[in-house]
Amino acid sequence: MVEKNILLLFCEAGVYFAVMAGLLYGRRRFGIGLFVCAIGVMHFLETYLASFFYIQLPFGQLSPGSTVLFSGKLMMILMLHIKEDARIVRQPIYGLLIGNFLIVGLVMILRNHTVAALSPERLPDLSFIDEMGWLMVWGTILLFIDAIAIILLYERLGAWLRNLPFLRLSISGAVVLSFDQIGFYTALHFYSGAPFAAMLGGWAAKMGAAIVFSVLIMGYLRFVERETPAADHPLKDRRTRDVFHTLTFRERYEDLLQQTGRDTLTGVFNRRKLEYITARAFERDVSPSQPLSLLAIDVDRFKTVNDQHGHKTGDDVLRRLAKTLSDALRTEDHLFRFGGEEFVAICPNLGPAAAAIVAERLRAAVQQRSNEEFFGSTISIGVATAPMEAENYDALFVCADERLYAAKRHGRNRVVSAYSQLEEAESA
Repeated sequence: MVEKNILLLFCEAGVYFAVMAGLLYGRRRFGIGLFVCAIGVMHFLETYLASFFYIQLPFGQLSPGSTVLFSGKLMMILMLHIKEDARIVRQPIYGLLIGNFLIVGLVMILRNHTVAALSPERLPDLSFIDEMGWLMVWGTILLFIDAIAIILLYERLGAWLRNLPFLRLSISGAVVLSFDQIGFYTALHFYSGAPFAAMLGGWAAKMGAAIVFSVLIMGYLRFVERETPAADHPLKDRRTRDVFHTLTFRERYEDLLQQTGRDTLTGVFNRRKLEYITARAFERDVSPSQPLSLLAIDVDRFKTVNDQHGHKTGDDVLRRLAKTLSDALRTEDHLFRFGGEEFVAICPNLGPAAAAIVAERLRAAVQQRSNEEFFGSTISIGVATAPMEAENYDALFVCADERLYAAKRHGRNRVVSAYSQLEEAESA
Protein backbone atom coordinates (compact mmCIF):
# COMPACT_ATOMS: atom_id res chain seq x y z
CA MET A 1 0.00 0.00 0.00
CA VAL A 2 2.81 2.42 0.89
CA GLU A 3 4.65 1.68 -2.34
CA LYS A 4 1.46 2.25 -4.31
CA ASN A 5 0.88 5.64 -2.64
CA ILE A 6 4.45 6.74 -3.36
CA LEU A 7 4.23 5.60 -6.98
CA LEU A 8 0.94 7.46 -7.44
CA LEU A 9 2.48 10.64 -6.00
CA PHE A 10 5.31 10.45 -8.53
CA CYS A 11 2.79 9.82 -11.32
CA GLU A 12 0.72 12.83 -10.23
CA ALA A 13 3.82 15.03 -10.13
CA GLY A 14 4.90 13.81 -13.56
CA VAL A 15 1.50 14.39 -15.17
CA TYR A 16 1.13 17.82 -13.54
CA PHE A 17 4.57 18.97 -14.61
CA ALA A 18 4.28 17.56 -18.14
CA VAL A 19 1.01 19.37 -18.81
CA MET A 20 2.03 22.66 -17.19
CA ALA A 21 5.45 22.64 -18.84
CA GLY A 22 3.77 21.91 -22.17
CA LEU A 23 1.50 24.92 -21.71
CA LEU A 24 4.51 27.04 -20.76
CA TYR A 25 6.41 25.87 -23.82
CA GLY A 26 3.44 26.66 -26.04
CA ARG A 27 3.15 30.24 -24.84
CA ARG A 28 5.00 31.53 -27.91
CA ARG A 29 2.34 30.09 -30.16
CA PHE A 30 -0.84 30.20 -28.06
CA GLY A 31 -0.06 32.91 -25.53
CA ILE A 32 0.42 32.67 -21.78
CA GLY A 33 -3.33 32.57 -21.10
CA LEU A 34 -3.53 28.77 -21.25
CA PHE A 35 -0.84 28.42 -18.60
CA VAL A 36 -2.40 31.08 -16.35
CA CYS A 37 -5.90 29.58 -16.62
CA ALA A 38 -4.63 26.10 -15.80
CA ILE A 39 -2.83 27.43 -12.72
CA GLY A 40 -6.03 29.13 -11.55
CA VAL A 41 -8.38 26.22 -12.21
CA MET A 42 -6.28 23.87 -10.12
CA HIS A 43 -6.49 26.02 -6.99
CA PHE A 44 -9.91 24.78 -5.84
CA LEU A 45 -8.84 21.15 -6.19
CA GLU A 46 -5.63 21.84 -4.28
CA THR A 47 -7.54 23.42 -1.39
CA TYR A 48 -10.17 20.66 -1.29
CA LEU A 49 -7.56 17.89 -1.24
CA ALA A 50 -5.45 19.73 1.34
CA SER A 51 -8.53 20.05 3.57
CA PHE A 52 -10.01 16.53 3.34
CA PHE A 53 -7.93 14.10 1.29
CA TYR A 54 -4.93 12.56 3.09
CA ILE A 55 -2.86 9.45 2.66
CA GLN A 56 -0.59 7.64 5.11
CA LEU A 57 3.13 7.21 4.55
CA PRO A 58 5.77 5.98 7.02
CA PHE A 59 6.80 9.54 7.97
CA GLY A 60 3.24 10.82 8.51
CA GLN A 61 0.04 11.91 6.83
CA LEU A 62 0.06 14.08 3.74
CA SER A 63 -2.26 15.39 1.06
CA PRO A 64 -1.49 15.21 -2.68
CA GLY A 65 -3.13 18.62 -2.89
CA SER A 66 -0.35 20.23 -0.88
CA THR A 67 2.49 17.91 -1.79
CA VAL A 68 2.03 17.72 -5.54
CA LEU A 69 -0.39 20.37 -6.75
CA PHE A 70 0.50 23.32 -4.52
CA SER A 71 4.25 22.62 -4.53
CA GLY A 72 4.12 22.16 -8.27
CA LYS A 73 2.23 25.42 -8.75
CA LEU A 74 4.79 27.38 -6.75
CA MET A 75 7.71 25.87 -8.66
CA MET A 76 5.96 26.48 -11.98
CA ILE A 77 5.50 30.16 -11.06
CA LEU A 78 9.24 30.29 -10.35
CA MET A 79 9.98 28.66 -13.71
CA LEU A 80 7.72 31.20 -15.42
CA HIS A 81 9.75 33.95 -13.76
CA ILE A 82 12.99 32.35 -14.96
CA LYS A 83 11.79 32.07 -18.56
CA GLU A 84 9.92 35.36 -18.78
CA ASP A 85 9.81 38.48 -16.60
CA ALA A 86 7.81 40.12 -13.84
CA ARG A 87 5.19 41.53 -16.20
CA ILE A 88 4.20 37.96 -17.04
CA VAL A 89 4.67 36.26 -13.67
CA ARG A 90 2.45 38.80 -11.92
CA GLN A 91 -0.56 37.63 -13.93
CA PRO A 92 -1.20 34.27 -12.21
CA ILE A 93 -0.15 35.59 -8.79
CA TYR A 94 -2.44 38.62 -8.77
CA GLY A 95 -5.16 36.73 -10.64
CA LEU A 96 -5.31 34.03 -7.96
CA LEU A 97 -5.41 36.59 -5.17
CA ILE A 98 -8.22 38.61 -6.74
CA GLY A 99 -10.14 35.56 -7.97
CA ASN A 100 -10.33 33.88 -4.58
CA PHE A 101 -11.30 37.08 -2.82
CA LEU A 102 -14.06 37.31 -5.43
CA ILE A 103 -15.21 33.77 -4.60
CA VAL A 104 -15.56 34.56 -0.91
CA GLY A 105 -17.30 37.86 -1.62
CA LEU A 106 -19.83 36.20 -3.91
CA VAL A 107 -20.42 33.35 -1.44
CA MET A 108 -21.21 35.88 1.29
CA ILE A 109 -23.86 37.36 -1.01
CA LEU A 110 -25.16 34.01 -2.31
CA ARG A 111 -25.76 32.61 1.17
CA ASN A 112 -28.51 35.23 1.63
CA HIS A 113 -30.66 33.67 -1.10
CA THR A 114 -33.79 31.74 -0.17
CA VAL A 115 -32.88 28.33 -1.53
CA ALA A 116 -35.38 26.19 -3.43
CA ALA A 117 -34.28 22.57 -2.99
CA LEU A 118 -34.42 20.35 -6.03
CA SER A 119 -35.03 17.42 -3.68
CA PRO A 120 -34.74 16.78 0.08
CA GLU A 121 -31.47 14.97 -0.54
CA ARG A 122 -29.88 17.84 -2.48
CA LEU A 123 -29.62 20.78 -0.09
CA PRO A 124 -26.54 23.00 -0.35
CA ASP A 125 -23.88 22.46 2.30
CA LEU A 126 -23.15 26.04 3.29
CA SER A 127 -20.79 25.03 6.09
CA PHE A 128 -18.64 23.25 3.53
CA ILE A 129 -18.67 26.34 1.30
CA ASP A 130 -17.76 28.59 4.25
CA GLU A 131 -14.87 26.39 5.33
CA MET A 132 -13.56 25.94 1.81
CA GLY A 133 -13.92 29.64 1.08
CA TRP A 134 -11.89 30.82 4.04
CA LEU A 135 -9.27 28.14 3.52
CA MET A 136 -9.00 29.20 -0.12
CA VAL A 137 -8.49 32.81 0.93
CA TRP A 138 -5.87 31.86 3.49
CA GLY A 139 -4.16 29.58 0.99
CA THR A 140 -4.20 32.33 -1.63
CA ILE A 141 -2.68 34.85 0.76
CA LEU A 142 0.03 32.33 1.58
CA LEU A 143 0.55 31.68 -2.13
CA PHE A 144 0.92 35.40 -2.79
CA ILE A 145 3.56 35.66 -0.05
CA ASP A 146 5.19 32.40 -1.15
CA ALA A 147 5.43 33.47 -4.79
CA ILE A 148 7.10 36.76 -3.94
CA ALA A 149 9.38 35.07 -1.39
CA ILE A 150 10.53 32.28 -3.71
CA ILE A 151 11.39 34.78 -6.46
CA LEU A 152 13.24 37.05 -4.04
CA LEU A 153 15.13 34.12 -2.55
CA TYR A 154 15.96 32.70 -5.96
CA GLU A 155 17.28 36.10 -7.04
CA ARG A 156 19.29 36.55 -3.85
CA LEU A 157 20.83 33.08 -4.10
CA GLY A 158 22.01 33.99 -7.58
CA ALA A 159 24.84 35.99 -6.03
CA TRP A 160 26.31 32.78 -4.55
CA LEU A 161 24.83 29.91 -6.56
CA ARG A 162 24.72 31.34 -10.07
CA ASN A 163 26.53 28.30 -11.45
CA LEU A 164 24.60 25.78 -9.34
CA PRO A 165 21.02 26.16 -10.62
CA PHE A 166 19.70 22.90 -9.17
CA LEU A 167 20.86 23.80 -5.68
CA ARG A 168 19.45 27.28 -6.13
CA LEU A 169 16.04 25.93 -7.19
CA SER A 170 15.81 23.29 -4.48
CA ILE A 171 16.87 25.61 -1.65
CA SER A 172 14.39 28.27 -2.76
CA GLY A 173 11.59 25.72 -2.95
CA ALA A 174 12.44 24.00 0.34
CA VAL A 175 12.63 27.22 2.38
CA VAL A 176 9.41 28.73 1.05
CA LEU A 177 7.46 25.46 1.18
CA SER A 178 8.53 25.04 4.82
CA PHE A 179 7.07 28.46 5.60
CA ASP A 180 3.90 27.59 3.68
CA GLN A 181 3.46 24.27 5.50
CA ILE A 182 3.57 26.00 8.88
CA GLY A 183 1.11 28.66 7.75
CA PHE A 184 -1.43 26.36 6.11
CA TYR A 185 -1.30 23.74 8.86
CA THR A 186 -2.05 26.43 11.45
CA ALA A 187 -5.28 27.35 9.63
CA LEU A 188 -6.17 23.71 8.95
CA HIS A 189 -5.70 22.79 12.60
CA PHE A 190 -7.91 25.69 13.65
CA TYR A 191 -10.71 24.75 11.25
CA SER A 192 -10.63 20.96 11.32
CA GLY A 193 -8.38 19.90 14.20
CA ALA A 194 -5.78 18.33 11.92
CA PRO A 195 -3.22 16.31 13.92
CA PHE A 196 0.45 17.27 14.18
CA ALA A 197 1.29 14.18 12.13
CA ALA A 198 -0.20 16.01 9.15
CA MET A 199 2.19 18.88 9.78
CA LEU A 200 5.28 16.65 9.87
CA GLY A 201 4.18 14.38 7.06
CA GLY A 202 3.23 17.30 4.82
CA TRP A 203 6.52 19.07 5.50
CA ALA A 204 8.62 15.99 4.69
CA ALA A 205 6.63 15.42 1.52
CA LYS A 206 7.05 19.04 0.42
CA MET A 207 10.81 18.79 0.88
CA GLY A 208 10.75 15.81 -1.44
CA ALA A 209 8.53 17.71 -3.85
CA ALA A 210 11.00 20.62 -3.91
CA ILE A 211 13.74 18.24 -5.01
CA VAL A 212 11.59 16.37 -7.55
CA PHE A 213 10.27 19.53 -9.19
CA SER A 214 13.78 21.06 -9.20
CA VAL A 215 15.00 18.00 -11.12
CA LEU A 216 12.13 18.33 -13.58
CA ILE A 217 12.71 22.06 -14.05
CA MET A 218 16.42 21.47 -14.63
CA GLY A 219 15.55 18.91 -17.30
CA TYR A 220 13.17 21.35 -18.96
CA LEU A 221 15.67 24.21 -18.91
CA ARG A 222 18.46 22.04 -20.22
CA PHE A 223 16.71 19.96 -22.87
CA VAL A 224 13.52 21.79 -23.84
CA GLU A 225 14.18 25.53 -23.60
CA ARG A 226 17.93 25.89 -23.50
CA GLU A 227 18.05 29.60 -24.26
CA THR A 228 16.33 32.21 -22.15
CA PRO A 229 14.31 34.36 -24.55
CA ALA A 230 15.18 38.00 -24.75
CA ALA A 231 12.88 40.33 -22.90
CA ASP A 232 10.20 41.93 -25.05
CA HIS A 233 10.37 45.28 -23.32
CA PRO A 234 13.22 47.76 -22.89
CA LEU A 235 14.79 48.44 -19.55
CA LYS A 236 13.22 51.36 -17.75
CA ASP A 237 13.30 52.94 -14.36
CA ARG A 238 10.52 51.34 -12.36
CA ARG A 239 8.56 52.32 -9.29
CA THR A 240 9.88 50.44 -6.30
CA ARG A 241 6.51 49.99 -4.59
CA ASP A 242 5.95 46.80 -6.61
CA VAL A 243 8.61 44.30 -5.60
CA PHE A 244 8.44 42.59 -8.98
CA HIS A 245 9.62 45.71 -10.75
CA THR A 246 12.98 45.39 -9.04
CA LEU A 247 13.27 41.79 -10.20
CA THR A 248 12.08 42.08 -13.78
CA PHE A 249 15.39 42.20 -15.59
CA ARG A 250 17.96 42.02 -12.78
CA GLU A 251 19.91 38.96 -13.84
CA ARG A 252 19.52 39.63 -17.55
CA TYR A 253 20.67 43.21 -16.97
CA GLU A 254 23.74 41.98 -15.08
CA ASP A 255 24.50 39.49 -17.87
CA LEU A 256 24.07 42.25 -20.45
CA LEU A 257 26.45 44.51 -18.55
CA GLN A 258 29.02 41.73 -18.37
CA GLN A 259 28.81 41.28 -22.15
CA THR A 260 28.42 44.88 -23.35
CA GLY A 261 29.78 46.95 -20.44
CA ARG A 262 33.25 47.07 -22.00
CA ASP A 263 34.83 49.84 -23.99
CA THR A 264 35.41 48.46 -27.49
CA LEU A 265 38.73 50.25 -27.96
CA THR A 266 40.57 49.62 -24.69
CA GLY A 267 38.73 46.60 -23.29
CA VAL A 268 38.21 48.23 -19.89
CA PHE A 269 34.74 48.96 -18.50
CA ASN A 270 32.75 51.79 -20.02
CA ARG A 271 30.92 54.77 -18.53
CA ARG A 272 27.59 52.95 -18.22
CA LYS A 273 29.24 50.20 -16.22
CA LEU A 274 30.83 52.86 -14.00
CA GLU A 275 27.43 54.32 -13.14
CA TYR A 276 25.96 50.88 -12.48
CA ILE A 277 28.78 49.67 -10.22
CA THR A 278 29.00 52.89 -8.22
CA ALA A 279 25.22 53.03 -7.75
CA ARG A 280 25.25 49.51 -6.32
CA ALA A 281 28.24 50.31 -4.14
CA PHE A 282 26.54 53.35 -2.60
CA GLU A 283 23.37 51.32 -2.02
CA ARG A 284 25.12 48.45 -0.26
CA ASP A 285 28.70 48.93 0.81
CA VAL A 286 29.96 52.49 1.28
CA SER A 287 30.45 53.42 4.94
CA PRO A 288 33.19 54.87 7.13
CA SER A 289 34.48 51.35 7.71
CA GLN A 290 34.23 50.54 3.98
CA PRO A 291 35.26 53.70 2.09
CA LEU A 292 35.18 54.02 -1.69
CA SER A 293 37.78 56.07 -3.56
CA LEU A 294 37.41 57.46 -7.07
CA LEU A 295 40.40 58.41 -9.22
CA ALA A 296 39.66 60.76 -12.13
CA ILE A 297 42.44 60.32 -14.71
CA ASP A 298 43.21 62.37 -17.80
CA VAL A 299 45.98 61.88 -20.37
CA ASP A 300 48.11 65.02 -20.61
CA ARG A 301 48.48 66.66 -24.05
CA PHE A 302 46.90 63.69 -25.81
CA LYS A 303 45.70 65.91 -28.64
CA THR A 304 49.34 66.37 -29.64
CA VAL A 305 49.69 62.61 -30.17
CA ASN A 306 46.68 62.56 -32.50
CA ASP A 307 47.78 65.66 -34.36
CA GLN A 308 51.41 64.55 -34.89
CA HIS A 309 51.04 60.78 -35.28
CA GLY A 310 47.44 60.21 -36.36
CA HIS A 311 44.33 58.86 -34.69
CA LYS A 312 45.29 55.21 -35.22
CA THR A 313 48.46 55.76 -33.23
CA GLY A 314 46.43 57.63 -30.66
CA ASP A 315 44.13 54.63 -30.33
CA ASP A 316 47.14 52.36 -29.83
CA VAL A 317 48.41 54.67 -27.10
CA LEU A 318 45.06 54.52 -25.31
CA ARG A 319 45.05 50.72 -25.46
CA ARG A 320 48.56 50.46 -24.02
CA LEU A 321 47.85 53.11 -21.41
CA ALA A 322 44.67 51.30 -20.26
CA LYS A 323 46.70 48.10 -19.93
CA THR A 324 49.36 49.92 -17.89
CA LEU A 325 46.75 51.41 -15.55
CA SER A 326 44.96 48.08 -15.12
CA ASP A 327 48.20 46.31 -14.25
CA ALA A 328 49.06 48.96 -11.63
CA LEU A 329 45.68 48.73 -9.86
CA ARG A 330 44.74 46.20 -7.20
CA THR A 331 42.77 43.12 -8.21
CA GLU A 332 39.63 44.42 -6.51
CA ASP A 333 39.81 47.83 -8.25
CA HIS A 334 37.95 48.66 -11.48
CA LEU A 335 39.10 50.80 -14.40
CA PHE A 336 36.66 52.57 -16.72
CA ARG A 337 37.06 54.64 -19.87
CA PHE A 338 34.96 57.71 -19.16
CA GLY A 339 35.31 59.19 -22.63
CA GLY A 340 38.06 60.26 -25.03
CA GLU A 341 41.33 60.20 -23.12
CA GLU A 342 39.65 60.28 -19.70
CA PHE A 343 39.58 57.27 -17.36
CA VAL A 344 38.13 56.60 -13.92
CA ALA A 345 39.32 54.07 -11.35
CA ILE A 346 37.05 52.86 -8.54
CA CYS A 347 38.89 51.53 -5.49
CA PRO A 348 36.70 49.87 -2.83
CA ASN A 349 37.82 49.70 0.80
CA LEU A 350 40.49 52.34 0.21
CA GLY A 351 40.76 55.42 2.40
CA PRO A 352 42.06 58.84 1.33
CA ALA A 353 45.73 58.23 2.21
CA ALA A 354 45.90 54.80 0.58
CA ALA A 355 44.02 56.07 -2.49
CA ALA A 356 46.58 58.85 -2.93
CA ILE A 357 49.36 56.22 -2.83
CA VAL A 358 47.61 54.08 -5.48
CA ALA A 359 47.10 57.17 -7.67
CA GLU A 360 50.79 58.05 -7.40
CA ARG A 361 51.65 54.48 -8.41
CA LEU A 362 49.50 54.86 -11.55
CA ARG A 363 51.12 58.17 -12.41
CA ALA A 364 54.62 56.77 -11.96
CA ALA A 365 53.84 53.66 -14.05
CA VAL A 366 52.72 55.80 -16.98
CA GLN A 367 55.63 58.25 -16.65
CA GLN A 368 58.08 55.36 -16.65
CA ARG A 369 56.80 54.26 -20.08
CA SER A 370 55.97 57.74 -21.32
CA ASN A 371 58.73 58.19 -23.89
CA GLU A 372 58.84 54.57 -25.08
CA GLU A 373 55.14 53.78 -25.44
CA PHE A 374 53.06 56.93 -25.04
CA PHE A 375 54.97 59.50 -27.18
CA GLY A 376 55.73 61.64 -24.13
CA SER A 377 52.19 61.62 -22.70
CA THR A 378 51.70 61.50 -18.95
CA ILE A 379 48.60 61.49 -16.75
CA SER A 380 47.04 63.80 -14.16
CA ILE A 381 44.83 62.37 -11.40
CA GLY A 382 42.28 63.78 -8.99
CA VAL A 383 41.38 61.67 -5.95
CA ALA A 384 38.26 61.74 -3.74
CA THR A 385 36.89 59.33 -1.14
CA ALA A 386 33.37 58.56 0.10
CA PRO A 387 31.78 58.91 2.55
CA MET A 388 34.43 61.23 4.05
CA GLU A 389 34.27 63.73 1.17
CA ALA A 390 31.00 62.88 -0.58
CA GLU A 391 27.73 61.11 0.23
CA ASN A 392 26.82 60.00 -3.29
CA TYR A 393 28.41 59.19 -6.64
CA ASP A 394 27.74 62.56 -8.27
CA ALA A 395 29.35 64.49 -5.43
CA LEU A 396 32.28 62.06 -5.34
CA PHE A 397 32.92 62.47 -9.06
CA VAL A 398 32.67 66.27 -8.90
CA CYS A 399 35.22 66.36 -6.07
CA ALA A 400 37.69 64.12 -7.92
CA ASP A 401 37.13 66.01 -11.19
CA GLU A 402 37.85 69.38 -9.57
CA ARG A 403 41.10 67.99 -8.19
CA LEU A 404 41.98 66.60 -11.60
CA TYR A 405 41.70 70.06 -13.13
CA ALA A 406 43.72 71.45 -10.23
CA ALA A 407 46.46 68.97 -11.21
CA LYS A 408 46.22 70.23 -14.79
CA ARG A 409 46.53 73.86 -13.68
CA HIS A 410 49.58 73.12 -11.53
CA GLY A 411 51.63 71.66 -14.37
CA ARG A 412 50.13 68.22 -15.19
CA ASN A 413 51.73 64.83 -14.50
CA ARG A 414 50.71 64.98 -10.86
CA VAL A 415 48.18 63.72 -8.29
CA VAL A 416 45.91 66.05 -6.34
CA SER A 417 44.09 64.62 -3.33
CA ALA A 418 42.96 65.78 0.07
CA TYR A 419 46.51 65.08 1.32
CA SER A 420 48.31 66.94 -1.46
CA GLN A 421 46.01 69.94 -0.97
CA LEU A 422 46.80 69.89 2.73
CA GLU A 423 50.51 69.79 2.00
CA GLU A 424 50.24 72.75 -0.39
CA ALA A 425 48.31 74.79 2.19
CA GLU A 426 50.94 74.05 4.88
CA SER A 427 53.84 74.95 2.57
CA ALA A 428 52.13 78.19 1.61
